[in-house]
Amino acid sequence: MKRTSARLQRTVVVTLLAATASVFVAWRGDRMPVAHASFHTDEELFAFRVAADSSLPAGWGTWFSGSGRCSGCHGFDSTGFSMHTPDGVDVNVTDDWRSTMMANSARDPFWRAKVSHEVLVNPAHQAALEDKCLTCHAPQGKYEKYLTGGGPYSMAELHADDSLGIDGVSCVACHRQSPDSLGIMHSGQMKFTVADILWGPYDQVFGAPMASFVGFVPEYGPHVNDGGFCAGCHTLVTETADLSGNPTGDTFVEQATYHEWLNSAFNTVESSEGISCQGCHTPRIEGPVVISANYIFLTPRTPYGLHHFAGGNAFMLKMLRDYIDTLGLTATETQFDSTIARTMRNLQLHSVLLEPGMSARDADTAFIAVKLSNLTGHKFPSGYPARRAWVELVALKPTGDTLFKSGRWGSDWEVEGHDAEYEPHHDVIRQQDQAQIYELVMGDVNGNKTTVLERAKSPLKDNRLTPIGFTTSHPVYDTTLIAGVPPSDIDFNHDGAGVEGSGTDIVHYHVPMNGYTGAVDVRVRVWYQSTTARWNAEMFSFNSPEIDQFRDMFEAADNSPVLVQEASFTDLGVGTDNIQELGVRVFPNPVTNGLLQVVGLSDKVSDIEVFDLKGRLVASTTVQGRRTWQARMPEGAGTYLVVFHARDGRFVERVVVQ
Repeated sequence: MKRTSARLQRTVVVTLLAATASVFVAWRGDRMPVAHASFHTDEELFAFRVAADSSLPAGWGTWFSGSGRCSGCHGFDSTGFSMHTPDGVDVNVTDDWRSTMMANSARDPFWRAKVSHEVLVNPAHQAALEDKCLTCHAPQGKYEKYLTGGGPYSMAELHADDSLGIDGVSCVACHRQSPDSLGIMHSGQMKFTVADILWGPYDQVFGAPMASFVGFVPEYGPHVNDGGFCAGCHTLVTETADLSGNPTGDTFVEQATYHEWLNSAFNTVESSEGISCQGCHTPRIEGPVVISANYIFLTPRTPYGLHHFAGGNAFMLKMLRDYIDTLGLTATETQFDSTIARTMRNLQLHSVLLEPGMSARDADTAFIAVKLSNLTGHKFPSGYPARRAWVELVALKPTGDTLFKSGRWGSDWEVEGHDAEYEPHHDVIRQQDQAQIYELVMGDVNGNKTTVLERAKSPLKDNRLTPIGFTTSHPVYDTTLIAGVPPSDIDFNHDGAGVEGSGTDIVHYHVPMNGYTGAVDVRVRVWYQSTTARWNAEMFSFNSPEIDQFRDMFEAADNSPVLVQEASFTDLGVGTDNIQELGVRVFPNPVTNGLLQVVGLSDKVSDIEVFDLKGRLVASTTVQGRRTWQARMPEGAGTYLVVFHARDGRFVERVVVQ
């Protein structure tokens, strides 16, 4: 099928001279651009000019235009010439973008309900609240009004604005951002280029047809690959009101994802090998890809940024997919499924590294350490405070009997043992009703937990995993505070030498064994939720069309958390008898040269096995009359269990390799 686009009625007269003289574009007196006669007919060009993608907003304002005007060239190309990889994979911008949270930011039912909630709490602030929230969720509608001399933009205006505002974070809203002031503005503040220019990542652009069809001239702007391109909305500082709605003069950092990135090793400003926001969320492929349809003389471009915008909000994407007609969305179920799959891959492959192990064990206590490493370029989880991640640990006997559990979740999708207000940060967990939950908890002017953003004054807790390279001495630390993590937790964002910036946390579990010395299976999982019933309870105590709609959708949804990572290991147990009773000696311990020596073997021992703390076999032998055995240990420091299988049972010796 042909994807076409409407254009602004402007006169542009351009002649393209091609060196080959075999392909050219000309302009006729009726201002209709036409390609070589063998490529376009007048009828095709007219259809291209008028129709575009009719499902997408195609409005036109003084400053912005709807995504429907861009889809004719940058959407699906049925000929396979443009927006396809060399092996034929469709990577068109329109269809990748339209099922993302960015594209649906103005239709997001959770966001609409939360705006309604904030207004119901402080109705006198309605104009300012709605205008602020719409600045990032409907930037084209808000800034079209603002830049043409209008006042605040309202939710009522959004509902009637099916040409610009409803288009969410759309093409022009991003690509018209000015290169100056990049990264300086925040809280929805954005500066747009006065000239009719759309900035892109490629030089030597061919801009005449684009100018004619949509009224914008493409220009090379390297700033579109800079993390500061995202700063305007992904650093949000709000003004605080007390419980009576009176401004206090305080501010609260609702999110500072951009500043978290600045305060990390991913920051391209401070590291030549850094990764910008776009490097993860619009992942690059080498391509090459022809980026516009309808012009067969265009050369492919590389690298090409896939407009996937995958984050971690699979829950909301599933809700959007399930209510396409109700919410008036333009993406298909298949397109949403693609974005959901990308989001799940991002969560499960690029968020957290999980490394559990047994530090020590006796008949009284098993000392288990779970190390989590943040793989993202910002805190995990980042963004809106409704999000949280937590650790589940279960210790089992080989028979399946549970010895200990922490962080399990129940049929209500809530963490078992969760404190009434909020779960504190834990360095050491000794009880089953304790769980390590990584989250931002907002506190009001009285120091009480709140989910009303305008009442938020300071974080009661922010123990979210910091990115690698994060330090408390960085200039933006005031917007990226760690809160509620006690100084005694010396391995939160610190390595073994005490150096800050590891981007890790080690949770220590002291699991009571009550005399049990046999094998223990340990399973550890990291879970993630975008929002929870507990977090929404305050909002759900109010009623409005938006809140009621989201409540119905939420209660009908599967609120199961997303499994981010899991790992397991088996500890083989603690022998009640000393191996010296076998006449066996293991040395050196610790091992410093990589060779483990075993002497004094006899027919009492049949086999020897060496395991790491994850239960993996690293060496073994059958004794068969030997008196000695030497084992080459794996490279690198670690702790290992040497298991002797004897006539009287199994004996275990713990060995450290340095």
